[in-house]
Amino acid sequence: MDGGVINFKSWNILYPVYINSKKTIADGRRISASKACENPTALEIGDCCSHLKIPFAVEIDKAYSRDFMQVGRVRVMLKRSDGSLHNPLIASKKQLMLRVAELVPRHPGRIKRQEAAASASNAAAPSKSGKAGKKKR
Repeated sequence: MDGGVINFKSWNILYPVYINSKKTIADGRRISASKACENPTALEIGDCCSHLKIPFAVEIDKAYSRDFMQVGRVRVMLKRSDGSLHNPLIASKKQLMLRVAELVPRHPGRIKRQEAAASASNAAAPSKSGKAGKKKR
């Protein structure tokens, strides 16, 4: 490209909201809720793109316009400059969103978090509140 500098301004953009099953279509979800995943992050999407061998750039400082608390976005390059696809199985942005939504639940960081949460909830026994039997005056 221009002396080794990659111009990724023309790449496609994927926000985590696009594949979040907790969001509605009005909130910005772009695929069906049954095929979407729960609360994906931009880093998880980036890891899935690297697994699919698609060039990507994660922009942590950017936010989705409808939900500015959801930070991060991923820029992906589906086609080379000559028009050929990087991954022949993924020809469109919609196909990429569907493949990434399949891969995010199997992401290694997500599996570790789920195991840690499960062990923490099993270890914590339900305890009684200290206010049992006390009355207000």
